[in-house]
Amino acid sequence: MAQTWSPDSWRAYEARQLPVYPDPAALSAAEAELRNFPPLVFAGEARDLKRDLADVGAGKAFLLQGGDCAESFAEFHPNNIRDTFRVILQMAVVLTFASKLPVVKLGRMAGQFAKPRSADMEEQNGVVLPSYRGDNVNDIAFTPEARMPDPQRMVRAYSQSAATLNLLRAFAQGGYANLHQVNRWTHDFMGRSPWTKKYTDLADRIGEALDFMAACGINPETVPQLKGTSFFTSHEALLLPYEQAMTRQDSLTGDWYNTSAHFLWIGDRTRFEGSAHVEFLRGIGNPIGMKCGPSLEPDALLRLLDTLNPAREPGRITLITRYGYDKIEAGLPRLIRAVMREGHPVVWSCDPMHGNVVKAANGYKTRPFDRILAEVRGFFAVHRAEGSFGGGIHCEMTGQNVTECTGGAVDVTEQSLADRYHTHCDPRLNAAQSLELAFLLAEMLNQELSERRKAAA
Repeated sequence: MAQTWSPDSWRAYEARQLPVYPDPAALSAAEAELRNFPPLVFAGEARDLKRDLADVGAGKAFLLQGGDCAESFAEFHPNNIRDTFRVILQMAVVLTFASKLPVVKLGRMAGQFAKPRSADMEEQNGVVLPSYRGDNVNDIAFTPEARMPDPQRMVRAYSQSAATLNLLRAFAQGGYANLHQVNRWTHDFMGRSPWTKKYTDLADRIGEALDFMAACGINPETVPQLKGTSFFTSHEALLLPYEQAMTRQDSLTGDWYNTSAHFLWIGDRTRFEGSAHVEFLRGIGNPIGMKCGPSLEPDALLRLLDTLNPAREPGRITLITRYGYDKIEAGLPRLIRAVMREGHPVVWSCDPMHGNVVKAANGYKTRPFDRILAEVRGFFAVHRAEGSFGGGIHCEMTGQNVTECTGGAVDVTEQSLADRYHTHCDPRLNAAQSLELAFLLAEMLNQELSERRKAAA
């Protein structure tokens, strides 16, 4: 880490996608309030995640990152947190069973509020107001009062994140994630999905294996890993005043860590050279991610990697590709070759969501499931061809029975989008679509691993 870095050094760089607060004194007061709050996560936990991600980069584990597009104050409810958590557990079980690899579980939860926007202002019926930037900045209601950035929303977002993280820790370690509960994680409304039957069959096989292990003396009391799981949180490090206020110096190492989440990522709109967001992220000890889209050239990527990970520390950097189903096979190989040539240790993860947004005939933004799946297939095909390891998936999903992405076995049509379209920003996979994606992803991952083992034999 460069000696010239400090938690506020980003303020000397170009900061895009930040709101303009009308009252600087109120902003300073909110930042001071946040600086006095306890950390949400701890440096040791971030180091644990970095070690796990180093295993992913080495092909010894797989990364599953999923959760809400944008958390909201209105949908804050323990049942919503529980339902998303258990879908992630289901997906992880499917992936672990197929690949025989541990799955690193990373939620877009407990802090994923702020959203980048394509324009600073939004027009409706001739009225122009500031764009909605997430509930920790302003309100989605289209009124002058609601759209005014309010720094006290950061304080409310902190409180909601703390409560969410507290519940997630309880679920992960308090018995809910016990593998003996694997048959109880299925949502009732998923019963009509053909993939539910496949999951039930898999859960039965796991149950039989656990019974056999118990007969041999291996049970949750002798092996604690059977009754709990590690679960980490992540969000886009977009709202830099909040992130700076949550950055603390670790008492053990003296290094700086962002304590708002275990993992932070930088988006496609803010990862340019000379960016305030790059400057902030380069100085924190957390593992970090970077979105990589069609506009990113290999040389620029290498310069960013040299800035963000000069020590080339394994597990530090996750590259999250987001091309679109029709661009990934043409664009991704150039980045992989450059990174491999320079010897940068990275985790490659696929975001098949952001490049596949379309507008339905009825005006709703949606993401066709077949395009999502096509991008995932292209991701693995490129990595097989280049001899690298496609080690992760990054998806926007929810445990709720929403109708926001079209397609899947439980067929959501354009006509049915309006039935349960609840997102505050981008369309999310529902629970049934997420489980379907996990099974199809497991088949692809299994194929990739089999070919790697043959090549190594």
